[in-house]
Amino acid sequence: MNHLRRRQTVALATGALLTAGIALAAPASTAQAPAATTGRTAVPHVVNARWAGHCAYDRIVIDLRGRVPGVEVTRVPRLYRDGSGEPVPLAGKYFLQIRLHPADAHLSSGESTYRGPKLARIGLPALKGFAMTGDFEGYVTFGAAFDKKPSYTSFTLRSPDRFVLDVAHRNTCCG
Repeated sequence: MNHLRRRQTVALATGALLTAGIALAAPASTAQAPAATTGRTAVPHVVNARWAGHCAYDRIVIDLRGRVPGVEVTRVPRLYRDGSGEPVPLAGKYFLQIRLHPADAHLSSGESTYRGPKLARIGLPALKGFAMTGDFEGYVTFGAAFDKKPSYTSFTLRSPDRFVLDVAHRNTCCG
């Protein structure tokens, strides 16, 4: 009798786990609805990117509406546009790809939420160029160009939510 009861319990638990898995696999349009308790969107929207030079580093900031998603920074030999595979016309010898996931730079209606630069030449000590290279299937991707191999650190900041990438260079403020 205990063997039958154990099998029934396992069957019920398996059914409950499958039901929970189905509930988590909601359509993307449902996932973009505002979260009721936090006031943040379930899938964050990228709204801007900016940069600035400092004495010993150049900073790239990616602004979001909603939490900062997972971010992967990768050294790549060249930058390409997501989806089309077209090369990105940024001058430089070294490149970093910055990929946010899950994230969008558009609303479910197709309207862009991203108001920042699409492609820019930059004359900072380390950062020479920056481009938005994709907003495709839940990934938002940027590329950065450098003349020298970049040494970088990254972190997130809150209020408002943003991803920060600092790229080191020799100190330009002291002689």
